[in-house]
Amino acid sequence: MVLVDTNVLLDVLEPNSPWLAWSVGQLRNLAKVHTLAINPTIYAELAPSHSSSALLDQKIATMNLAFEPIPRQAAFLAGKAFLLYRKQGGNKTSVLGDFFIGAHAQVLACPVLTRDSRRYRTYFSSVHLITP
Repeated sequence: MVLVDTNVLLDVLEPNSPWLAWSVGQLRNLAKVHTLAINPTIYAELAPSHSSSALLDQKIATMNLAFEPIPRQAAFLAGKAFLLYRKQGGNKTSVLGDFFIGAHAQVLACPVLTRDSRRYRTYFSSVHLITP
């Protein structure tokens, strides 16, 4: 399984994205050998660009993305990563989406397809990243 980060999916949904070709190519190649998945955090991050959950669900189905719930262990790790972030001077006041995605990938021992690797590399260094 590969978790697909929101930025990659937004590339595919935005026809003028400069990353469209890379993101589509990665999704096609990875889908040949892996299940591509999203979680509730990614779903929530995609919601603002859709007028209804039915439309978003239709796009997810069209892209053949599995929906994986976030295990309790991953939610705990996300909170711990956020604590470290705050101790290192981070100014956000609530747990960041990337922490839920990174922790989920760590618990599942699966890669993340993303264009934004900074937080994953910092807080989830054992997670394999597929990046440009």
